[in-house]
Amino acid sequence: MFEIFVNGQVRRVEAEPETPLLWVLRDTLGMTGTKYGCGIAQCGACTVLVDGQAMRSCQVTLDSIGGGKIETIEAVEADAVGRRVVEAWVGKQVPQCGYCQSGQVMAAVALLRATPKPGDADIADAMSNLCRCGTYNAIAAAVRQAAA
Repeated sequence: MFEIFVNGQVRRVEAEPETPLLWVLRDTLGMTGTKYGCGIAQCGACTVLVDGQAMRSCQVTLDSIGGGKIETIEAVEADAVGRRVVEAWVGKQVPQCGYCQSGQVMAAVALLRATPKPGDADIADAMSNLCRCGTYNAIAAAVRQAAA
């Protein structure tokens, strides 16, 4: 039995220690906003925040979380930065298929919390998630808008 802190609540979960956080969130807790993409931490569809850092939840094991605070897309609008990012995403009409977008939004939130006024290089470095639809220019524009 593990106690994890997700979106401001302590949650008790029963799973093997090496279970990826992605499956705990989706299958055990029913939080399906975090998506499975590649399973090898390359695409970023599964990005969540752990203690404010963007992490690929498909490769973060349950036992590695410790007392870390996990934030998922379900709670991203709970603060001003998350709300600004979501508003910018909608305003710039970033999503096409939308599959990668929860991970993209979480990466953008982590960036803007750490670097409120990022330059283009900061955005390029932080926004490393893959998008099969190729919305990279719209993603960068939305990050710049959210930072403004």
